[in-house]
Amino acid sequence: MKKRYWIAGGATAAAGLAVAVKLLSRPRDVDWNKNRASIFHSEHSRFVDVGDVRVHYQEAGDVTSPPLLLLHGFASSTLVWSRVFLKLADAGFHVIVPDLLGYGYTGKPRNGEYTIKGQAKMIVGLLDALGIDRAMIVGSSYGGAVAATCALDYPERVERLVLVAPVNNNRPLQFKLMRVFGSRVVGDVISPLLIGSRRLLRRRMKRVYDRHKWVLDEDRVQARHLPLRASSTQRAIMRTVRLWDADRISRDAHLISQPTLLLWGDNDPEIPLADGKRLHEEIAGSRFVIFNNCGHLPHEEYWESFVELVTNFARSSEDLDNADVA
Repeated sequence: MKKRYWIAGGATAAAGLAVAVKLLSRPRDVDWNKNRASIFHSEHSRFVDVGDVRVHYQEAGDVTSPPLLLLHGFASSTLVWSRVFLKLADAGFHVIVPDLLGYGYTGKPRNGEYTIKGQAKMIVGLLDALGIDRAMIVGSSYGGAVAATCALDYPERVERLVLVAPVNNNRPLQFKLMRVFGSRVVGDVISPLLIGSRRLLRRRMKRVYDRHKWVLDEDRVQARHLPLRASSTQRAIMRTVRLWDADRISRDAHLISQPTLLLWGDNDPEIPLADGKRLHEEIAGSRFVIFNNCGHLPHEEYWESFVELVTNFARSSEDLDNADVA
């Protein structure tokens, strides 16, 4: 019996040591220069100081063209816009794609304001730093919540709004991984191992697509995985979850006054289509477009249709109160 306990205790100690080694061996942060070869469109990368944070963004198009900001989702980066980035610039926009606070190659301060309101504040600071008064803002998932908050809190800075399956409530906190990230003590130990797992990342990336699994390749996995290995990114992700408050988006959606385009995949596993229908009813004059056979990221699965829709929406002055299927 004692031998059995001794073996069990030894196995537990070995597992604990393995976890400790894994945590201690993490890079503290990500280095853009070292990772440049893995960063999509790195030749378009720029850096600017917004307050005390160094913000990484990518920029393309004529600076005199209408400004268009693309905001990525939770635990993501500029990567998710890589298929539409240059196409939108070719369509006549001055395209700006930032990494949100704590993500990608933007700064990750220990005491950063990792809230939706804090992210919106950072985006407006970026506009100030770039000398842009007003812009059309496109936000996907968590970035959609940030975009909507920009429209609500800084309406004079938002020309038009495109919300791509935006986070609009606290329901995502019920996902298993989010519960782990949000838990104290145990979550502090387990979460970094999960966030930094390449295998788990690949599974998560496959989940957000519907039938177009070809969108996912190992170069994209690598580009997304590199920032997630860093302890500073993992800390930012956990703080984001623990400060998550997206109910305001649904509660105040009726106050959004900018022309708004809602885009949704009909098989979105993250944000249900019913949320889109409800937001369409709440946002006066909004247009609602549903992508058939599509998951959570229509700008990746149907990038050509996405570019066409956004371009036409930016140039349209007609009543937008209708719903379409792409």
